[in-house]
Formats: sequence, C-alpha cells, structure tokens
Amino acid sequence: MSGVRLRILEIQTFERPMRFARPFRFGLVTVDEAPQAFVRVVAEVEGNGTAAGVTAEMMMPKWFDKNPAKSPQDTIADLKASLGEAARNYAEAQDWDTAFGHHVRGFAAQKTWAADRELPGLVASFGPALLDKAVADAVLKALKLGFPEGVRRNVFGIDARQTPDLDAERIQSFLGGVQPVGDVLLRHTVGLLDSLEGAGGLEDEIRLARLRLFKIKIGGDVDADIARLQAIHDLLSRHVPDYRATLDANEQYDPQRLGVLLREMNGGRLRAFRNHLMYIEQPFDRAGTFAAPLGDLADGIPLIIDEADGDDDAFPQAVELGYRGVSSKACKGFYKSILNAVRVSALNEIRPGGYFVSAEDLTCQAGLGIQQDTALVATLGLPHAERNGHHYVEGFGLASDAEAARFAAAHPDLYREQGGRLGLAVERGSLPTTSLLSIPGFASGAEPDWSSLVPLAHHHRR
Repeated sequence: MSGVRLRILEIQTFERPMRFARPFRFGLVTVDEAPQAFVRVVAEVEGNGTAAGVTAEMMMPKWFDKNPAKSPQDTIADLKASLGEAARNYAEAQDWDTAFGHHVRGFAAQKTWAADRELPGLVASFGPALLDKAVADAVLKALKLGFPEGVRRNVFGIDARQTPDLDAERIQSFLGGVQPVGDVLLRHTVGLLDSLEGAGGLEDEIRLARLRLFKIKIGGDVDADIARLQAIHDLLSRHVPDYRATLDANEQYDPQRLGVLLREMNGGRLRAFRNHLMYIEQPFDRAGTFAAPLGDLADGIPLIIDEADGDDDAFPQAVELGYRGVSSKACKGFYKSILNAVRVSALNEIRPGGYFVSAEDLTCQAGLGIQQDTALVATLGLPHAERNGHHYVEGFGLASDAEAARFAAAHPDLYREQGGRLGLAVERGSLPTTSLLSIPGFASGAEPDWSSLVPLAHHHRR
C-alpha cells in the first residue's frame, strides 16, 4: 500500500488558553501564558469511507518570529493567520490526492502567502504542520493503522518533490525500515528562570522523575551562562553523576562569544561539564546561521539548527556549513522531520554517526500535542526527547476533568493522577509508546471537548 488518496470535506479550527504554572524564559522572552490551537479535519479516504482527524499545538509567542518590532500578541496573531490560511488552502483543494500531495500543494501556496506578508518560514509552516497532522490522523483511522505502520507502508505518499537531494528509492527504503522505540527518555528543560534548589526546583524534579537527561537554556551573557552552568553541573554531579545534557542558545550567541564559551569547555571552567555535553542547539540567530561556515567552531561539540530550520532545504544548507544535526518538532511539520531523518541516514553512510535528528519540544501539552510528537519521535527511533510542557502547565491545563479522563483511558500508561489531577506520568523518567503507536490514527485515541474551545475562524467545508 502506498499513497492512499483522499479529499478533504471539512476543517475546523479552535483555541484554548494555557496558563503556565511558572514563567518560561527562552532567549529574550518570558512567557507565562499562551494559546493552544486545535484542528479537526473530516476527510473521505478513497475506498475506505470518511474519518475525522484531530491535532493540537501550542502557539508560543516570539519563537516562530522574534522580530523585535512585533509584540508577543502580534506573533500569536500571525500564527492564527497561518493556520487560517492553511485551512482555507487545504479545504479548497478540488482533486483527490495523497496526504503528502495535499501538503505539497498547500505548502507552496502558504509560502507565497507568507512571503507577501514578510513572515518567516516557521510562521508559514505552522498552519500546514497542524493540517498535515490532522489529515494523517484521519487517513490512518480510515485505514485502521497505527502511525508507524502507516509510515512503513507510506500511506501518506511521501516522495522527493520537496527534497531534490533525496531520491524516491532512498525515501521508500527508509520508510519501510523504521523501527520505533518502546520508550522515549525524558530530557528535562532547565529554563533561564528555573530555580535549581527548593520547592519545584531542579533538585525536586530529579527526585520526582528519575531524570538523567537535561536541556539547559543559555542566554548569551557568557559570564552569566558560565556561572549558571557551573552551578547546574555541581548540582547534577551530586544527584546524577552520569547525567547527559544539551544546551539551547535560542539564537542568543554570535561566533565570537560562542568561541569563548567553547574554550571554557575545552580547558577552562566548564571542562568537567563538557564531559556530559551532547550538542549545542541553535547558537546564532536564524539569518546569521547561514551567513558563513562554522570553521573551527564545528570541531568537537556538534552544533545543530532549530529556529533556522525554516524551509525544506535548511538542513542540507546547514550541513554544508558544518552543522551536524537538526531538531524534530511537530510544530515545524512531521513530514520535514521524516525527510530530515532520511537525509541523516544518507549522510551517515559517508560519515557514520556524524549526523543526527534531535527531538525538541515547544511546550507540547498533555493530550494530542504530546502524544503525536512523542509518536513521531518514537517512530523515528530517537531515544530521548526534550519534554517541558508538563513542567510549565499543570496537568491538562483548563481542560475539563472529563476530557482529561478520556485521554487517560485511551493511554493509561501515559498519564497518572497526582494531587487530584491527571497529568503526564513522568516518574519513570521516560514515556511509554506502546499505546500511542498501536492504536489506529496518529496517536490520538480521544478528542478534546470541542464545545469548550473558542472557534478560531469560520468552518471550511467543501
């Protein structure tokens, strides 16, 4: 089975506010609330009737677009516009096509729309990323297949139209050989404002979740970052002597300051911390990422892109400059994650183990967001993922107890009750994937209480 055709009958878009339990600072931005977008797509799948697919994703301010002239609310409005435009484009498709075919057509129109408004690639791709997940969920439900099996059979019709550096045979071979992992280890985010000790601090989190992996935010002030990394290393060395960590600069460094930080790791104050470090994520601003080769900065610690991954060819461009990896985030598009994983498999034939896809988070929330992103990560065989949504939002946020209970019933291994509320079961330090990967659909299993959500736009119907 390959490339099942479908037509889209209806698209609905909604939002729900999410209040943070603690402020989340990344780069120059501090966030204490943000809306979550929800999408429901009804599709007719050729020869298999109709099915409804669903998804959700956070609309984080000042990440998709860090234009200083825009307010946080401006950037959220742009994400809503991106989703609305994508919904209109996908709903207006007249022909039967594969899920990937709908994506290719819709994303081409979306890029033109975004370019006319001078919106960056990540904003352009946000709307299609949600539509693609919901369409995939509908297709798999109609076919009664779980996500990994759907990928193996390539029911989405993924091909090389957007990746001329890959041939169709390589893509098909990779898809047919995916081997999901049974558990995804948690990589805990240490935000710039997160306390290290005391109630709710890093020390507490380690005890609660048996953490061994950490993602540490750095802010671009070299001396302050060095002092904080020393303090974090001292704490982790006491509690988790064999810990492993990644650093995320969120575009706050430049080559000169990064060079200073790397010298401190290679023989200075951060030498001990360096032994635990796996890679550094997105050191430079997204435009500066492609300004020049990394040169000596590429020696030693791998550098990867995240915010700079704004278009289909961003990763190959970055590789040419010395970068070794790229992040997977469902909010950037699950097709992009899969095709970048194909690229990694090809690159590693030349330099075994030299390149990789990492699994990062943008506060994926309990329910559809965390489930689908974790299913994607697991299907790609990635052993660990940053997981921070549960750290900044309690349980299911403002969702009703009944809605939370439906998701917990569908995935009893993924959620647990604590303090009278259902939330992600993080106490083992990993997320089990069996129920996510085995149920028909894209790891959904339940739906939100649609009547409790705020409609984002008029419904789009054929």
